[in-house]
Amino acid sequence: MPTALGFLRNRLLAPSLSEVTFEERGFPAANGAEVSRLESIAQSVVCGFEWGMGGDDPAEIEYRLNVIDAEFRGFAYEGVTMAFTILDALRGGRGTRTRDLLRGPAHPHIFLTYIGIGFAMARLPRVLWKNVLPDLTGSPYYPTMSWLAVDGYGFDRAFFDTRRWVDEQYVPTPYSWDGAPGYFLRAVDQGIGRALWFVHGANVEESAAAVERFAAHRHADLFSGIGLAATFAGGASPDDLAKLRVLSGEHIAEVALGAVFAAKARSYAGFVPSHTELATTALAELSVTDAAAIADRAGVAEGDTAAGGEVPAYELWRGRIRARLD
Repeated sequence: MPTALGFLRNRLLAPSLSEVTFEERGFPAANGAEVSRLESIAQSVVCGFEWGMGGDDPAEIEYRLNVIDAEFRGFAYEGVTMAFTILDALRGGRGTRTRDLLRGPAHPHIFLTYIGIGFAMARLPRVLWKNVLPDLTGSPYYPTMSWLAVDGYGFDRAFFDTRRWVDEQYVPTPYSWDGAPGYFLRAVDQGIGRALWFVHGANVEESAAAVERFAAHRHADLFSGIGLAATFAGGASPDDLAKLRVLSGEHIAEVALGAVFAAKARSYAGFVPSHTELATTALAELSVTDAAAIADRAGVAEGDTAAGGEVPAYELWRGRIRARLD
């Protein structure tokens, strides 16, 4: 049962299940079946967060997560990671729940759990951010893929503060994540791009039009986020996906890059829904297996950077994937 402190933290920090419905957020819901899937994603995150904040034994939480449908299980782990990150941060970074989770049962969902850390960052003062990333030495995706936490931060802000971050195209103050403050805003924009897919109810035309309202130098990363969301979360028909390729124009390689990342993440988690296979083929002209192999071959060595450290290993990896898609 949740402790009194866990219940209080839940109420102060967590959105309710109703708050993440498209009706409550004011997002369009023209395609009922597909929007329902996107809402289920957001609600899975909230459920995971509530379980994580409730003070239950980690083994009990793992049991609950294992009964969630495989398509949504990673999102629930995302929510648990968000909760554990907050709990560890409130202990001055001395907690080990997040580290143990990501080294253990959540490891197949490592891409999404990094995003969960970003959701926690959106609810913590920046002074605590220095302690949110657990030591995952030994993982092939540490610390390179930790930039997905910054992506998650951008997604969260665009989803919950849409007027400021989407309509007004707010630009946050850079932060020296992984020693590369110059890349921080780009990673945030990748998350905002993912959020655009949800904010516009998986509507291809509206999502692409929203990108065009941002400054031109932000378009590539925003389209990358849209490609990732369309592939990982779904919501688009084959005709819609073909239209996205056209509407992305010169940024089609970025959309394909997002699709490859999504394919890799789904493949690594061990469950690939049909919409991911469909979107990977439509947006990157690859099977999920081939897309994941490209991502693996493009991998970078730990500590690789460029331009004096301002281009982190994460972007080097993205660049190598992009080059293989040309």
